[in-house]
Amino acid sequence: MTSAARRFAGSLILVVWIVVYVFFATAIGDVVVASKSGWTQFAYFVVAGLAWVPPAAFVVRWMYRRPKTDA
Repeated sequence: MTSAARRFAGSLILVVWIVVYVFFATAIGDVVVASKSGWTQFAYFVVAGLAWVPPAAFVVRWMYRRPKTDA
């Protein structure tokens, strides 16, 4: 896969991932966490607000990885 194609695919993956993640994190926060105490809500939204970063970092690392050469 060429570098440009990898970056394009990775960009699409990231956009889809963020949209789906935000939908589910918000739905869980609204249905499950909304009735909990303020500290529980705060903790959930801190964790949910940062949990998307490791998968996104993995995709970005994949996007910018140098292609392996057969030399």
